[in-house]
Amino acid sequence: MEDVRVRFGKQLRSLREAKKLTQEGLADLAGMHFTYIGQIERGKRNPSLINLERLAKALKIDAGKLLPF
Repeated sequence: MEDVRVRFGKQLRSLREAKKLTQEGLADLAGMHFTYIGQIERGKRNPSLINLERLAKALKIDAGKLLPF
């Protein structure tokens, strides 16, 4: 089974691409650095609940849609 961080990263990338956003664009909207977004998408970082909420607001989605389980 894939690590939850990898699954989360794939879900984030899918949602970001569906909104036609680059990593830089999402980072700007969420108030984060684009390298942090890339690290999350590759499963290298484990975002906090605060950052999960910021990502959801930037994508204009319910935070639950980011969770791949």
